[in-house]
Amino acid sequence: MKLKRVMIAAPGSGSGKTTITCALLQTLKKMGLQAASYKCGPDYIDPMFHEKALGIPSKNLDTFFTGEEATRYLLLKNRTEEDIAVLEGVMGIFDGLGGAREEGSSYHLAKVTKTPVILVVDAKGMGRSVIPLIAGFLAYDREHLVKGVILNRMRRSYFETAGPMIEKELGVRVLGFMEEQEDFRLESRHLGLLLPDETAHVEIWLETVSEAFQKTVSVEGILEIAEGAEPLAEEAAPSFGGRRSGGFLARIAVARDEAFCFYYEDNLLMLQEMGAEIAYFSPLHDRSLPEGCGGILLGGGYPEVYAEALSANTAMLMEMKNAAANRMPMTAECGGFLYLHDELIDRKGRRYPMAGVVPAVCRDTGRLARFGYVEIEEKQGYFLPKGGKIKGHEFHYFDSEDNGCGCLAVKPATGKSYPCVMTGEQYWMGFPHLYYPSNPAFAENFLKKAEAYGRR
Repeated sequence: MKLKRVMIAAPGSGSGKTTITCALLQTLKKMGLQAASYKCGPDYIDPMFHEKALGIPSKNLDTFFTGEEATRYLLLKNRTEEDIAVLEGVMGIFDGLGGAREEGSSYHLAKVTKTPVILVVDAKGMGRSVIPLIAGFLAYDREHLVKGVILNRMRRSYFETAGPMIEKELGVRVLGFMEEQEDFRLESRHLGLLLPDETAHVEIWLETVSEAFQKTVSVEGILEIAEGAEPLAEEAAPSFGGRRSGGFLARIAVARDEAFCFYYEDNLLMLQEMGAEIAYFSPLHDRSLPEGCGGILLGGGYPEVYAEALSANTAMLMEMKNAAANRMPMTAECGGFLYLHDELIDRKGRRYPMAGVVPAVCRDTGRLARFGYVEIEEKQGYFLPKGGKIKGHEFHYFDSEDNGCGCLAVKPATGKSYPCVMTGEQYWMGFPHLYYPSNPAFAENFLKKAEAYGRR
């Protein structure tokens, strides 16, 4: 397929990838082009900003999660030659597993999908020194994927000198620059950027960065680079796509509100393709679960930020406890796992009663408890076949008195392992965020359990 595509990558985190990507997406939408967006790696928040710009969900692409063929399949799935795909990189362009391996890096994704790269370089405080910096990345680009450069946080007066100098000495296309403005900055917290709905006037922010982008960056040049992307052979992935049910199997209640919003779009799509009807509900605002649900999915998010309100909604807490007592199939990840505890203790020592499904207390450790990719093997085979593994990611500051021992998590970069996740015939509860396409059997078994509960 001749899919027009480009990746926005950078030498490191904090270079301005998300701002540049959102500015480009907002601009493409205003131009009336059929744009789609993807985020490299296991990030949840950047895709939310993409969705705000385009008005349609953004997806994740990750070569650790799905390997080369399945990653290409996911990129091309439901795409047409009318589309233009914009991929946002993660961390530094060459930073993969453990910060040392290529797998999982932006560059590996670009190489696997033959996607041309535009390098966003934070040039603040730099003069001619920006040239050897860019030269180093070009020299390390053995596939010659970097086709253009955008200089971020650079004054117009210096760009008029630096731009032609870079093109002359390095032979790479300089597509423009973005000046530093306070209005462009996105606020962060410990787990990353503030969510779009927490960002004051996100629509105004998108419009502001898009207008500035159009004035100083060659959108035409970016489109030319995207147009020049090599055609990709469409991947057949019969075992990857999950088993289609041919009809409705079960209604799954999915927590989605300000406190619970970390979901991989392809996880939800996989459940739907297998026969699930997704019914969203809010543990913050609703007093009961959706009618007729046969299973519950509690994703990650920021329950600690909304702990007081979650604790005050005693009707929903009781719904959760009753659902667990009635053996309704339930999966919970990270923030959802915290919500199911007896009690949550924040950094200031304040204690908030939670759902009481997990007989333990969780607390803010004040530091990063676990971070990075994991491969998870379940010991008893309730949700995964015996010997089967599923891939995921952890990133949390809270920890529990009991993290479970139903699974073994292995760090792919180091081989270190540790027990995790509470598992049983009807439940899977723990810190790791799972990526269902890495083992569709998980989604299939969850849905079968929900279907059986519905019949019961």
